[in-house]
Amino acid sequence: MTHADPTAQDVARFEDGLPAPRRYFAIFALLVTLLLVVLDGAIANVALPTITAELDAPTSQTVWVVTAYQLVLVMALLPMAFLGEAVGPKRLFTIGVTVFTLASALCALAPTINWLIAARVLQGLGAAPIMSLTIALLRHSLPARMVGTIIGFNSMVVALASALGPAIGAAILSVGSWPWLFAVNVPVGLVVLAASVALIGPSGNGRKADVIAMGLNALAFALLVLGAGRVATDALQGWSMVALSVLTFAVLIRREWHSETPVIPLDLLRKPSFRLSTMASTSIFAAQMSSFVALPFLFQHGFGLPAMSVGLAMTAWPLTLALAGPIAGRFADQVDTARLCTLGGIAMAVGLGLAAVWATELVPVLACLMLAGAGFGFVQVPNNRNMLLAVPRARAGAAGGSQGTARLLGQTIGGLAMSIMFALLPDESVPRLGLAFAAGASALSALISLRRAALPYEPTD
Repeated sequence: MTHADPTAQDVARFEDGLPAPRRYFAIFALLVTLLLVVLDGAIANVALPTITAELDAPTSQTVWVVTAYQLVLVMALLPMAFLGEAVGPKRLFTIGVTVFTLASALCALAPTINWLIAARVLQGLGAAPIMSLTIALLRHSLPARMVGTIIGFNSMVVALASALGPAIGAAILSVGSWPWLFAVNVPVGLVVLAASVALIGPSGNGRKADVIAMGLNALAFALLVLGAGRVATDALQGWSMVALSVLTFAVLIRREWHSETPVIPLDLLRKPSFRLSTMASTSIFAAQMSSFVALPFLFQHGFGLPAMSVGLAMTAWPLTLALAGPIAGRFADQVDTARLCTLGGIAMAVGLGLAAVWATELVPVLACLMLAGAGFGFVQVPNNRNMLLAVPRARAGAAGGSQGTARLLGQTIGGLAMSIMFALLPDESVPRLGLAFAAGASALSALISLRRAALPYEPTD
């Protein structure tokens, strides 16, 4: 006698989302965990000098406390999205939260720098399924009419975590030692594990993983990220690594071209709406990263602001995004997302372009950044909504992994563009040119979204 999987029964019973109040426990578990993951990528930076001194480690090694986490995260996003669909997104998400919480405790207990770096690698492995599968689990937990709204709040959480991460880290260090940066994750992680009981998701399709494809994926992204970081200091080595990354991606795509279970979701990328949304997402994150690299140099060297004032000025974008995200989410549930993304991309392009022109006056630049931050929200939220709803529910995990990968790929492209500018051009001219590059990437995103607006309707389940 066989029994139906209770998880599968839940999915069938709550086909259009969970009822209240169970829905709110699910949202809490997903958004709070995502907040922890984003904060952990932002707060560790401020503790590097303290960690260097207390663990008696060279600075070149201490930097890997940040790098190891980010690198493992980008290497594992797509494989974890695949595994989430194979074993069930709820199951893998819960494993991810468990690993992340355990790794946080190990970070707090680290007696040596090597221990700490190894624990950060484990944290990255735990964070990857969280970032990959949060959106998929939101789709299963919420009615379709609420998806845009909650993605808006999701954007607000990420924006605030990114903006306030260094300040939160500094506040913790002002009352405690650096291990508390990681120890605070432990009780929150345990609460999230309790709340995650409310989540629902399919039980998994049981597909076997292509270990070679996953290895090629990890290698390609590692070469790309590390190579992009070395271009400015060692051009030959950096560009060689980027070229090897492109070659590895080509081998991976060739291997998976006819696969029914690709690690890179080629089946989804063949859908015009999903493909164009992925391209638009990559473009706006390239614009974001190039702006965030250019602006500190403009504020500090162009306007002569002290470090504290630079930090405050940099919050103009993310704080405006935090306000615009929920508004964009409500519109995205009611208005054609392609048109919203087009308008948002235009707003970003105008704001960043004017910031490049007015780079001699602080107040106009801040106003332009607020326009760009609002425009970013009106691209990111509707665009993510389309990526999620343009695919079958069974492929929501792959859609979530693609969103995270597009973000990291775009940020790598933006960082690489700035590295090239700093290597080839006078330093004083780079901030303006970086903002101009960001405006161009934003305009490209608007054009891509405009092209999506012309597509015929593609029904999904």
